[in-house]
Amino acid sequence: MNFLAKIFTWWNGATIGTLLHSWRHGVEVGTDAQGNRYFRSRKKTPDGRERRWVIYDGSNDASRVPPEWHGWLHGQFDDVPESRLPPPRIWEADYTPNATGTEAAYLPQGALQRGGRRAAATGDYEAWSPDS
Repeated sequence: MNFLAKIFTWWNGATIGTLLHSWRHGVEVGTDAQGNRYFRSRKKTPDGRERRWVIYDGSNDASRVPPEWHGWLHGQFDDVPESRLPPPRIWEADYTPNATGTEAAYLPQGALQRGGRRAAATGDYEAWSPDS
């Protein structure tokens, strides 16, 4: 079943085409704590840049890319992030996935999914008008 999923789905990991492209034209440079694998192209583009990409371990969600790897993917620095990471701070939170569209999504007061009721206006707001 996993083989068929690789052929027909793009939202869970990588398709066979992406894996073949990565094998032929890319060099794996590292992985992050979530198991995502990062690649760079073997050859540079005509303007002298190298292409960089990620193959997610699981669902394709850009919020799963840690900040240090995001900077590397976008060419903010050339070295692999693992060689540049400071030690983790005690106050740093662990990764939490993007909850948009799930049961765990944030729903503010007044959201239709919470009944659509919000607190009454207090009258302390005065709308701007161009005359004032």
